[in-house]
Amino acid sequence: MRLKRVLVKDVGVTSPGANAVVDFAGLDTTLVAIETDLIRDGRPVVGYGFGSLGRYGVAGLAGRFVRRLREAPANELLDEAGDLDPDRCWRIMMRNEKPGGHGERAVVLGAIDMALWDALAKSRSVPLWRLLADRYRGGEADRYVAVYAAGGYYAPGKREDALGEELQTYLDLGYREVKIKIGGASLDEDRRRIEYAIKLLGDGSRLAVDANGRFDLTTALRYGEALAPYGLRWFEEAGDPLDYRLQAVLAEAYPLPLATGENIFSSQDARNLLRYGGMRPDRDILQFDCGLSYGLPDYIRTLTAMRELGWSWRRIHPHGGHQMSLHLAAGLGLGGNESYPGVFQPFGGFADGTLVEDGRVTLPDVPGVGLECKSALRPILQDIIA
Repeated sequence: MRLKRVLVKDVGVTSPGANAVVDFAGLDTTLVAIETDLIRDGRPVVGYGFGSLGRYGVAGLAGRFVRRLREAPANELLDEAGDLDPDRCWRIMMRNEKPGGHGERAVVLGAIDMALWDALAKSRSVPLWRLLADRYRGGEADRYVAVYAAGGYYAPGKREDALGEELQTYLDLGYREVKIKIGGASLDEDRRRIEYAIKLLGDGSRLAVDANGRFDLTTALRYGEALAPYGLRWFEEAGDPLDYRLQAVLAEAYPLPLATGENIFSSQDARNLLRYGGMRPDRDILQFDCGLSYGLPDYIRTLTAMRELGWSWRRIHPHGGHQMSLHLAAGLGLGGNESYPGVFQPFGGFADGTLVEDGRVTLPDVPGVGLECKSALRPILQDIIA
């Protein structure tokens, strides 16, 4: 199998509204297609990937990484079986890159890497979760993955009854746990929204809340004190994701689970979070997103650091709400996965026909990541490769 073309394009995503920091109007993401010379059913095998969700497209930064793949001798990109090797490709793309600065560069690598893994799994005629389980977990895979529905964004005129209607649609789809936004309104208003959601769900342990990094330390502690009596599933990203002192001080004051990590873009930063952020491996949740953090080669380094520092991989519930994170959860034995059943379309959510039963889903046996299994996304994939 040889690499023929690498195509990169920014594509629009529907807006869910706003969180405490960002209004998502005009949001896009970066789509990647990697065409190979391998022919299946009369067509070239093509791997697809994208830069996860919630951050803007970065196609303009892809040039040097794509150029390194194109200019590399073909045999340097292949594994012993003659297939494209995502690990070798990753090392080639990162040649001559300085350490540090783990920002939008990490998103570019994440998108290209997803497409490489999609192509590799298709070349082996297996779903990605199976490939990952065989490579990293001795063949053991989770056929059922726990998922929660992420939503509850702010929008003009969206009151508690509208929030309740939204959450009810998730429950009707089969979800048991949901997550809503906080920090974009006053504490009193956020408490009313939380109480309304808990009344619908029946228990605070089925509700998580997400501040998207809005708070300073004083506000985070004030919110923590107000939230503690609700017994929430978790309190997510109270402050800036790299403010480890804020996270550590909050963990000392807030006894219930905290969550963070979706905006940690490298294994180095993940290790620092676990060393200095006061995160507690017996209760807290990590949300590292492979699609935003250099792709699977560096994600495996993050998992290795977790194990060295006494963390179970089950404490990860990846951010992103999409198929790639779902494959990682099943193949690597992570704790669960976020889901975007109603927002960030057409990339958010899972393959058409995926059933959520009592808060769990089963992955399809379609080779690769399965982005083509989303009918709304299929024309976009076809357009980039045309």
